Amino acid sequence: MTRAPSAPFRSAPLASGPSASLGRRAMAAALLGTALVALSACGGRDRPRTELAAAKLNTIGVNAYLWRAALDTVSFAPLLQADSNGGVIVTDWYANPANPGERVKLTITILDQDLRADALRVAASRQVSEGGNWLEAPVQAATIQKLEDIILTKARDLRRQALAS
Repeated sequence: MTRAPSAPFRSAPLASGPSASLGRRAMAAALLGTALVALSACGGRDRPRTELAAAKLNTIGVNAYLWRAALDTVSFAPLLQADSNGGVIVTDWYANPANPGERVKLTITILDQDLRADALRVAASRQVSEGGNWLEAPVQAATIQKLEDIILTKARDLRRQALAS
């Protein structure tokens, strides 16, 4: 077996003859043995329990139920950023049509892969319009707490539905 030389690296010609053939066979056998040992470790008897698998096994960096529930909860507002690996959702300013002189912006951060209350952080900014200018206004702590409760309740419901099916 010969390799075509590629610039700028040129390989040395491969050895031929009976000793080279034995060396390649020994190398192939060693690689095959290593691969078999590595693969044998993959088939252990310990399997994740269903409730752990549903909460932990996902393709995003954070808890999938919290992520889906947070997106559903803030779906009324336009999104500026949604980073599932970092667990950050940022909405653009949203003004309720019933109250156009006030607008809110939300930032939701999911901090963990577990479905826990302390794995969720909601921050809100509120502005009111005065004389055509938007001025910062306080956000009631109860409003933020209510948003967190809504997201957690939806996440728990999504988890229950997934485990039931």
